[in-house]
Amino acid sequence: MAPSEAIDFYYAIGSRYSYLAASQIDSLENDTGCHVHWYPVNSRTLMQLRGNDPFGGAAPSGQYEWAYREVDAKRWAELYGIPFLEPRNRVVFDSEQLALAATAAKRLGRVREFSRSLFSAMFVEEDVTRIDREECISRAARCALPRHRFEAELDSPATADEHVAAVQRACRGGAFGVPTFVVNESLFWGNDRLALLRHHLSRRSL
Repeated sequence: MAPSEAIDFYYAIGSRYSYLAASQIDSLENDTGCHVHWYPVNSRTLMQLRGNDPFGGAAPSGQYEWAYREVDAKRWAELYGIPFLEPRNRVVFDSEQLALAATAAKRLGRVREFSRSLFSAMFVEEDVTRIDREECISRAARCALPRHRFEAELDSPATADEHVAAVQRACRGGAFGVPTFVVNESLFWGNDRLALLRHHLSRRSL
């Protein structure tokens, strides 16, 4: 595999499995020589664009039931050696606002740091019960993003347009949920497909 192999990573801040997958990005890059491009999206918008939202009503199968997803995420977090707190009924947030905030950080060159801070707020920090605009601004400052620049990007129509473009690009590439990894035209969906992604990258290096 060439060192410049690029992978597009589509994720949502409120997604348990995006949080889990994001925790493995550094090791994926270090082990394979790839470079991961982070694309924050509102996963509900992506699913609606696809015309199939499994969270829009009764769970279509057991894997979408909230109780199972919490248990499953905790098991993966234990495997990875990272903390996990279930955000459902604990953290209030607007998924569109978080996607736009992460996109604003992306436009300012701090998408990884900022996304990881939001993931920490969502899944790690027990004292966080609301991730609103002010929380996003505060965390942006911790990521060396001046308040005035971050707020300007957050409110910019260009940021909203970039987010819409990312969702549309994900959909065109075949993405139907998050996290999704796309390398060239090969798509890998789900935190549990990271092993298959690694295998795919290792075969390309032969």
